[in-house]
Amino acid sequence: LAVGWGSGAVTAWTSPGVCELVQSTADCTGRWLSSVPGNLRGDTEELLLDDNTIQVLGNASLLSYHQLRRLSLTKNRLELIKPGVFLSSQGLHALSLADNLLFTNYSLTAAALSALPALRTLDLAGNRLTEDMVSVLVWNLSSLESLSVARNIIMRLDSSVFTNLTQLLELNLEKNYIFEIDQAFEGLQRLQRLNIAYNYLPCVVEFSLTQLRVLNVSNNVIEWFLALESDDLFELEMLDLSHNRLLFFPVLPRQSKLHSLLLKDNEMSFYQRLPNGTSLADVTVQFLLIDGNSTNVTTVSLWDEICHSNLSSLHLLDMSQNQVWYLPEGFLAQMPSLTHLKLNQNCLETFQLSEGDPLAMLTELDLSQNQLVELGAEVGAGDILPNLQLFNLSTNRLRVLPSGVFAYTRKITTVDLSRNRVDLCPQPAVAGEAETPPCVDIRGVKTLTHLSLAGCGLRGLGRHPFQGTSLMHLDLSDNHQALSGDLGWLQDLALTLQVLSLRNTSLSSTAVDFSAFNSLVRLDLSGNSLSVFPSSLGILKLLSLDLRDNCLPALPPDVARMPLGKSLQEVYLSQNPYNCCTLGWWDSLQRVEGLHVPDGQEMTCSYASHTLSPRALPEPVLWSCRWQTADLALLYLVLALPTCLTLLVAFAVVFLTLKQKLLKMVKSQCGVSSPY
Repeated sequence: LAVGWGSGAVTAWTSPGVCELVQSTADCTGRWLSSVPGNLRGDTEELLLDDNTIQVLGNASLLSYHQLRRLSLTKNRLELIKPGVFLSSQGLHALSLADNLLFTNYSLTAAALSALPALRTLDLAGNRLTEDMVSVLVWNLSSLESLSVARNIIMRLDSSVFTNLTQLLELNLEKNYIFEIDQAFEGLQRLQRLNIAYNYLPCVVEFSLTQLRVLNVSNNVIEWFLALESDDLFELEMLDLSHNRLLFFPVLPRQSKLHSLLLKDNEMSFYQRLPNGTSLADVTVQFLLIDGNSTNVTTVSLWDEICHSNLSSLHLLDMSQNQVWYLPEGFLAQMPSLTHLKLNQNCLETFQLSEGDPLAMLTELDLSQNQLVELGAEVGAGDILPNLQLFNLSTNRLRVLPSGVFAYTRKITTVDLSRNRVDLCPQPAVAGEAETPPCVDIRGVKTLTHLSLAGCGLRGLGRHPFQGTSLMHLDLSDNHQALSGDLGWLQDLALTLQVLSLRNTSLSSTAVDFSAFNSLVRLDLSGNSLSVFPSSLGILKLLSLDLRDNCLPALPPDVARMPLGKSLQEVYLSQNPYNCCTLGWWDSLQRVEGLHVPDGQEMTCSYASHTLSPRALPEPVLWSCRWQTADLALLYLVLALPTCLTLLVAFAVVFLTLKQKLLKMVKSQCGVSSPY
């Protein structure tokens, strides 16, 4: 098979055996092979033998492939690699042996690997290897740059395991059972990426790997992270401590290049001020570090909460899902380059914004799922969060936002205020009127395109609450009183609104007119009380429509021929009391090409107090429905026809029986003679 690829052409064909060959790559994946094929091209550089049943690599297995550079034997039953197997393929750069049984003959396999002087990448994941087995397997692989021993049964690491791997750049140890590490990485002077996620480390102390760029120790049981007290520059750029048991903000290197700090899902808090007014400012914590016969005591003033680390390059800070109830004064001031701040799912009761805020570069701020009752702001002539684009305040206790807060966020595009008890501001108050209740004013925020007000308890919107905005996505779901009148309050969005959610807003069929919203492509009307399909929907060119959980007995019979039916790509229809005898619209929708009904299997209809599936109606129901929906004139004709035929036949019989008598009677009356 010749296939054009880029500016040239690539020739692909199937070998006489079972492998697919593309240029210098032979793909023999999933072919139930029990040995390496010997009939492939001699210039093969990459050989893929994944997902087969090979148990042994014999000395002659790769004899024909002198130019082999990459070999993958993932997911076989490999137990043994004989010592001479790679003697003819010493140019091998990458070898994947993941998900095999190499623990059975690891010493012989180690002898085979030692014959690969150019090997740079080795994957030994999922082979039931202990730390001692790993040490033997990699002992002579000084050329290695990337090593994976993930998903094994390693428990403890010391300096003897990776002794000779002086060129190693990347090491993956995730999903083992490691609970202790004793100077295992000190000799790896070039190591840049280290992954120890999903293990059982209880702490990290005296962290001193200055050359490391990426460290992932997520999903352990770490309670403390303490970097070595040193003025040396650490190359660390990304530190992932998420999903641990951290009690305090980590003690980071004083000088580093850290740009991403992930602390999600821990037990962190700050303790200088406690909710009951107690102060722990003068309390220090001492760590007793025992190393062999030597004992060191490190004293740390955690309670003063002054971060001595240089975090000027930090871009992402994720502290979500912790127990933070306040931020120390000046904490964020140390992060002038911060662009993404995630503080959701904490215990914050207040958050302060001000002019000259150190977060001038912030583009995303997530404060959702806290206990915020106040968002403080010192609004003046200066900008507040001038580069902010996404602001998530959902699921708090807010009733109002600082006046004009969005006027200074010049790039704001997305605001989520859902599940707060807020109201949208009406038009400016007229002189002499009573003071208006607290509200949120988004009028005139021209950059705003996405707004969520779900579950805010909005009470009847009116007087142009969206005037001067260009909203494209609006979520008003779970506001039971928001649609007390018509949709006139949405008229300012008629030209821009593309996605509208009115789920669970007590919407009925009266006074609902969507005809002005020609830009709508997605509309959610689920969970309402619609008993009649809104006729104004027929002219819209929606891509997605959700009508679930309403009171609709049917859709219009010609819905498939409407502009709506021709444009729809997705429609949700379940949880409505459809009439089984008026499903012509359903049959026509099923014939619409490209239309997907994700909940089609859940649709039901009603017939004589029975709930049935419209996809498989019983034959008696179909016949009964045909009689119920038949044309009455035709029905009367069918009923009258047998009667007419019976009368006609009876008349004919009577006529033929009395024919002679009738003729004589006629002759006698007319006086005309006739021979008989």
